[in-house]
Amino acid sequence: MDLKLSGMTAIVTGASRGIGRSIARALSAEGVKLTLVARSSMEEFAASLPTESLPLSIDLRQADSASRVVEAALERFGTLDLLVNNAGATQRGDFLSLTDEEWEDGFALKFHGAMRLCRASWPHLRKSRGGIINIIGIGGRTGSAEFAIGGSVNAALMNLTKVLADRGVIDGVRVNAVNPGSIATERLRARINKLAAEGQMNAEEAAIQMAEKMKIARFGEPDEIARVVAFLASSQASYIQGAILDVDGGATRTI
Repeated sequence: MDLKLSGMTAIVTGASRGIGRSIARALSAEGVKLTLVARSSMEEFAASLPTESLPLSIDLRQADSASRVVEAALERFGTLDLLVNNAGATQRGDFLSLTDEEWEDGFALKFHGAMRLCRASWPHLRKSRGGIINIIGIGGRTGSAEFAIGGSVNAALMNLTKVLADRGVIDGVRVNAVNPGSIATERLRARINKLAAEGQMNAEEAAIQMAEKMKIARFGEPDEIARVVAFLASSQASYIQGAILDVDGGATRTI
């Protein structure tokens, strides 16, 4: 299916690896010009993409980072059609052992970084009648004792998605979100390896055990999230506003 994204411009955060990297590849394959944002260098990755791509090494926890990203994107491409907020990992652990600094860091990157980018991008997305896609996570729907920070941040981002979608009806900006489940990224592989070591089993056995515990058939792939993002960015999804799509293999069983 031709999604008719060619010629669009997008900002993708957390683009150096995992889901963000796959999103960048998928959008570029559809002809989207990209501003790629991460704390690490992405020069080589940007050069490997089929469309013009601007790599920016910026820490989104800094208050002025969002305006700097948007200004750089506009200086290079002249317009902005899509913002994909994907950056942000939060500390897991027992609620009673999590420090104020870990809580502040979790909100600083994933929530405040995304919020500021939405705010800085909004006038330009309103002008282009563009959109925002927030990559959040199913932990915001279902509480988990070891995911207190991540669950709280994700829940806040889901509410922000609904808030901005409501404003977007007036301003002509489409705002939606994707909740990935357990996706086979470096972070998940690290958890699998930890389980394997604790249970004295190999990684494959640990992965099967973890998936069975979650009551899912398998773990997802980053490309599966990327394809959903490309669809939501397209005119094929023009009547989708304020949606929060769980792409999790059936892990979320609540309404």
